[in-house]
Amino acid sequence: MDTFVKTQKNNYIWILNYLKEVFSWTIFSILMVIGALLLYYFVSIRLYAAKGDKYEPLFSVYTIVSGSMTPTINVYDVIINTKVKDINDVKINDVVTFISTWEVNSGMTVTHRVIGTKVLDNGETCLITRGDYNTGQDQSCVKKENLIGVTRAVIPKLGNIQAFLSSRIGWLLVVILPILYLLGKNVLKIVKLAANQNEKEMQSENSKNTLQVGNNKKDKSKPKDKYLEEAYKDLKKVKRRKLR
Repeated sequence: MDTFVKTQKNNYIWILNYLKEVFSWTIFSILMVIGALLLYYFVSIRLYAAKGDKYEPLFSVYTIVSGSMTPTINVYDVIINTKVKDINDVKINDVVTFISTWEVNSGMTVTHRVIGTKVLDNGETCLITRGDYNTGQDQSCVKKENLIGVTRAVIPKLGNIQAFLSSRIGWLLVVILPILYLLGKNVLKIVKLAANQNEKEMQSENSKNTLQVGNNKKDKSKPKDKYLEEAYKDLKKVKRRKLR
């Protein structure tokens, strides 16, 4: 019965340790992803500041905030775009992200589907776009200088996490607390290792002192030198005679 209880207890401890490891690695992975995104964002800002409008990132990430592309792309979905070198490489039915030049939403970033192309008077190709949910096409076509990229991936509802992380509570729960947890865990490990090291040193010192005390007792009770041993025996004989 005792063996069974001990086995169950060990199983529970193993499960708890396993869950702790999974939780730690999950938090670590999330922090690495957040760190990578922040680093990319920081580098992009620096490059844009240095190169100005000439800087075109290899890929871009946007959160959808309107329903013009539903049900293909919904609100709070996150899209990943890749840069296009030649506008003629864009095909009909591709979803593209661009800076709108239509007076209604001029300057806004829009993600719509390509439904056709048009060649301008100067020979430049222009993309005709429309949102999947909209009944009519966009009033302005997309030129090469306004094209950000072609949508390659859609991550559903990731924008909800982004919105949560941007809040104070989300930043506290997902970033600050996990960092404090990992730091506290490592500090406890260091303190435990230091305590074990001190304990080992104290045990070693006590063992040396015990050995020295034992050697001193042996030296006092029984001299090691041959002549001292004889003198010690003679002294004992003298004491016995006096006692008689």
